[in-house]
Amino acid sequence: MILDLHSHSIRSDDGRAKVENYCQWIRKRELPLDGFVLTEHRQWDAKSDYRKLEDETGLCILKGSEVETEYGHVLLFGVNDDLVAALDFSRLDLPLHEVVAAADRCGAIAVPCHPGRVTVGMCAHYGTLGPCEGVQVIETLNGGSRGTENEEAIALAEQYGYRGVGGSDAHIVSFIGRCATKFEREIRDIGDLVSELRGDAYEAVSFKE
Repeated sequence: MILDLHSHSIRSDDGRAKVENYCQWIRKRELPLDGFVLTEHRQWDAKSDYRKLEDETGLCILKGSEVETEYGHVLLFGVNDDLVAALDFSRLDLPLHEVVAAADRCGAIAVPCHPGRVTVGMCAHYGTLGPCEGVQVIETLNGGSRGTENEEAIALAEQYGYRGVGGSDAHIVSFIGRCATKFEREIRDIGDLVSELRGDAYEAVSFKE
């Protein structure tokens, strides 16, 4: 099963894509995606319900979040009321070790994204802050990365033994599915996703070509 784990809709401040349009694009272009995760910036979108759209399109549409830490941006999967109470999603300087620990305690998982990106990726901060304890998974393939950013992320994963996932980081419709994560087992809901990410039966894949 192939899921794009990193995307933004118009609910993000810089997103320009409607969720319905993502679905239409995936089907029209016959992209090899079984679904995607909406990871809106600095918020938890508890209200949006995409079950009807899932039924209409046959795609799995899950929700997560993207928060900001002193190490850069981090994807959160498995967000629930406990995690929302534990973290201020709107902050720009959340301590990464607190984000990782809170996610683990609340049954979620934290995944630093686009690590090779200047300022908002963790590679730029490991030299001064050192590695962050508790990180297990990072985004090694990001559809919006430039130059050697993905290569730097892969090297970081290899150096510290992190597992790697992929996501498009789509903010516009045509970017969805550029990178994704291929799972050996079926993902039916966010609980399945968190469970699988805690294991190792998946790999980051790129469809940018």
